[in-house]
Amino acid sequence: MTANTKMRPTPESKIRQRKEKVERRLEESLETGLEDTFPASDAINVVQPPPSPEDKTRD
Repeated sequence: MTANTKMRPTPESKIRQRKEKVERRLEESLETGLEDTFPASDAINVVQPPPSPEDKTRD
């Protein structure tokens, strides 16, 4: 076999390439989804801050 001869991909390498392509596509989709929903994807703040002096005078 000469150095210029290309090796045919094995079935295992084709499967691996296909899996990697699917994983890349999934990762890109997830990343896009996070970017599209930002900042809604940020963790919510469950602690309510104390009322400010302005809030007290509004009531």
